[in-house]
Amino acid sequence: MDRVIDWFEMIPPAWRETAWAVLAGAVAITVALVVHRLLFGILRKVARGSGSSTDDVLVRRLVRPSRYAFIALALVLAAREIPALEMAWEKIAGFVMPAIVGWLALAVMHAFIHAMTVRADITVADNRQARRKRTRLAIFSRIGTAIIIFVTVGLMLLSIPGVRDIGVTLMASAGLAGLAVGAAAQPALKSLIAGLQMAITEPISIDDVVIVAGEWGRIEDIKTTYVVVRIWDERRLVVPTTKFLEEPFENWTKKNAQLLGSVMLYVDPATDVGPIRAEFERQIAVHPLFDKRVQNVQVTDLTPSAMEVRLLLSAGNSQELWDLRVAIRESMMDWLRREMPEQIASQRIQPTRPLRIEGALAEG
Repeated sequence: MDRVIDWFEMIPPAWRETAWAVLAGAVAITVALVVHRLLFGILRKVARGSGSSTDDVLVRRLVRPSRYAFIALALVLAAREIPALEMAWEKIAGFVMPAIVGWLALAVMHAFIHAMTVRADITVADNRQARRKRTRLAIFSRIGTAIIIFVTVGLMLLSIPGVRDIGVTLMASAGLAGLAVGAAAQPALKSLIAGLQMAITEPISIDDVVIVAGEWGRIEDIKTTYVVVRIWDERRLVVPTTKFLEEPFENWTKKNAQLLGSVMLYVDPATDVGPIRAEFERQIAVHPLFDKRVQNVQVTDLTPSAMEVRLLLSAGNSQELWDLRVAIRESMMDWLRREMPEQIASQRIQPTRPLRIEGALAEG
């Protein structure tokens, strides 16, 4: 300590206050980092022992922003005792504090949303509620992030005197400014309102099966301005959010994932449907993708050349229904080729007797 005092006595009087401020700031930052490290070391152990992933996520997300918050708090406490440090801190506090508070707010919000998203398990068979929850969380996360960033940047800019003066000038002409800002922000506001509508009305949810723009796919991600649809062949279809609110589309999993499907067979009009019905019921009863809800055989159309037989079946979701239809169609056609090949619809030409002409014309 004596050496520090001797060193300060060697500094010119004009620079001593600055040196004290630098030293006090360095000590405050060091103490803040040590306290932060000890505190979060304890919190990590508590989170690991809780058995819940929520605590781990929250601690991990808060480590970095809280470190800077501890430093800012330490500088505030040190500035109360050192006038030179207080003067320096006042010049940057209006810019730094909103940034740290906004960062903390974002970290807490993202941590809770991540934890709630993990709890919404969409790998279960009936995942409708989980998908709805994930959709709401994704939309509100993006809207909340935009609001926090907007407010934080606004507070940071207001701490700059020149920007504050510009704001006062704009407020003096609020009518013209309001019209200009309203016109410029119309697309952004429309997208924001559309995102809120999506969260409230829920026309679609994450992992919903939809047909939009003539393409079959699943909802992969929902942004505030657009929706990403993963098509069956791994392409991505990017659709504006407003399209799902203003134009019709098919949602195969709006209420639940269970679906009905059909397989069409075309056989000779004289075919006995009884054996076909018995074979279909035998095959569908033992198929692992059949959910035991609906099975039926009906003649749905008849023409001079073919009879249309519809095999109605059901499955737990669209992917299983597709695989079930493909499998039943193949197995039923194999059975028809083996057991009733003559009954498969085909074009036939039957020979007739030679034309016999009688009478006077024949004699001539």
